[in-house]
Amino acid sequence: MFKKFAAEALGLSDIGVIVESKDFDKVDADDYLFHEDQEKIYFLIKSRKDEYCFTNLALIHVDGESAISAKRVIRRYEYAQYAIAHVSIETAGTVDLDIELKFTIGDKLFSIDVRKSHLEALKDMYKALYTIGKLQRRDEVGRAHAMAAASILGSMMKLNNPVIDPAAVVSHYRAVLDAMNDAVRDDHTRKDFSAVYEKYIHA
Repeated sequence: MFKKFAAEALGLSDIGVIVESKDFDKVDADDYLFHEDQEKIYFLIKSRKDEYCFTNLALIHVDGESAISAKRVIRRYEYAQYAIAHVSIETAGTVDLDIELKFTIGDKLFSIDVRKSHLEALKDMYKALYTIGKLQRRDEVGRAHAMAAASILGSMMKLNNPVIDPAAVVSHYRAVLDAMNDAVRDDHTRKDFSAVYEKYIHA
């Protein structure tokens, strides 16, 4: 405990700070945004060796091996492919200088130490991540319902009714299935969470 406290007090630990929006263009993560697709940084935590960049489309983790090494690994977690869950904040004790933001994205667990002076801003980020996870779960239910309906329609296509032109039936159900596939891809797989960040993050 004493060693940890001493390291924090001397500024030797890897406790992150929240970067102000006016400085987003100065961080490494900015170089890896898809500006062409209107990707935008909404929240960024920077420590001595790592950056955790939350955009409207993804989490970008600039992973450094150490504070003194220039080597970096860039990992990208698209919200459309990786679900966020288990979001929590662990507040600081009396002698602690940091708080922790914890969550999973896909099967990856993140536990990010942040200076406790940033607690209010981190509360906003907690709300944003929790809401993104909730909307992702709602989309997952929507996709399951759409796929179940598609399965039923697929079974109906196999029915043989002599009164109805089979070719017309097949054409009709194929159009319906195509529309459902589009709904699963576009309506039930949210990619851009700008509205969530704009609601909860107060720059």
